[in-house]
Amino acid sequence: MTAFVREAEWAALPEVPPWPAQAFERALVVAAHPDDETLGASGLLQRLHSSGTAVTLVVATDGEAAFPDSSPFERRELGRTRRRELRDSLRAQGLSDVEPVWLGLPDSALSAHGDSLVTALRERADGHDLCLFPWPDDPHPDHQAAARAALAAAPLTAQRWSYPIWLWHWLRPDDPAIPWARARSLGLTAAERAAKAAAIAAFPSQLKPGPRGEAPILPEEVLAHFARDTEVFFREPPRDSAPVSRFAELYDGAEDPWSVGTKWYERRKRAMVLACLPDEHYDTVVEPGCGVGALTRDLAGRAGRLLAFDPVPTAVERARRAVTDLSHVDVHIGSVPGALPSGPVDLFVYGELLYYLADDALRETIDASVTALRPGGHLLAVHWLPWAPEAPRDGRDAHARLLAHPALEPLVEHTDEQFLLHVLRRR
Repeated sequence: MTAFVREAEWAALPEVPPWPAQAFERALVVAAHPDDETLGASGLLQRLHSSGTAVTLVVATDGEAAFPDSSPFERRELGRTRRRELRDSLRAQGLSDVEPVWLGLPDSALSAHGDSLVTALRERADGHDLCLFPWPDDPHPDHQAAARAALAAAPLTAQRWSYPIWLWHWLRPDDPAIPWARARSLGLTAAERAAKAAAIAAFPSQLKPGPRGEAPILPEEVLAHFARDTEVFFREPPRDSAPVSRFAELYDGAEDPWSVGTKWYERRKRAMVLACLPDEHYDTVVEPGCGVGALTRDLAGRAGRLLAFDPVPTAVERARRAVTDLSHVDVHIGSVPGALPSGPVDLFVYGELLYYLADDALRETIDASVTALRPGGHLLAVHWLPWAPEAPRDGRDAHARLLAHPALEPLVEHTDEQFLLHVLRRR
């Protein structure tokens, strides 16, 4: 690659859904160099700050190696300059109360200090419900190292989003490395765009030639990418299945963590599940992830035999209490895919479980369920539409994988403003 990709090539960005309308209490923002966060996420930081989100900005390096031929003295001076520039930039964005946390790790060598960076971020990550960092595949080794560390340090309950920077100069819209399916776009107001432009202008060390006449780090053709009226971010979900310990913690903290017995969303969803079942009666029903047993009891009225299980012993204990008078219901401890019966099964019911599974576990669970279903048997899946922080995917992705299975054909689809429901039949 010898030339920057020009902004004109990005004139027709792929259609990207909007940034979620969600409030965050505390955002941990990670930058490899001073100005990364300004280029990639200034509009979002302004929006978060104005909505009351507390912003913690951690800067891994001082950006002192921007011009590789500089002497040690010149590098120290540039590092001090870039610290001053970042403070000026924050003031221009209305973020003067955000005091950067400077880690002072070596610029252009961040990958060799990954453990130190992870430790520093973990010390500051607790209590944050949003973690924002460079795109993990951004074509810059420092950005990649910062992203790896942020992913390792982010709290399990925090949403994790990345912002691209060098992607815009080195890749093209059709590059398969770009995860457009996980992209969201934030439209910027005129005031936010003006503040972002002023914030970028606060980094003159990056806008003018280097000490030996080197080309500017941010020439005009690069700056054009950051003058748009939108910013793009990528959801960075965990790759592993959500740990059982997370759900055990929730059950330890509340008798009914999701308020399934009282919340209208839960009661309406259960009513829709029962209404969408094509058959009045099923001989054998299996409900993985049964929780406290609210749906289990409802399903029991449609089943000759009902097997329900959950990986959390406390949940199983409560579910057993909910169906203690129903002799045809068996509730036990178990996880998918290992606890799935071999069959034949007439109905599987997956309620808000599949999106918590990693790719391999989800594939194995779907395959095992299909194998256990009798021909003509049904599989019902219903999932909340928002993307839970602990989940490797959202409900739409989980359902798309069910719909793609060649042995399953869709019978019922219900798209609600809060949940998605499908009933599929084994061919």
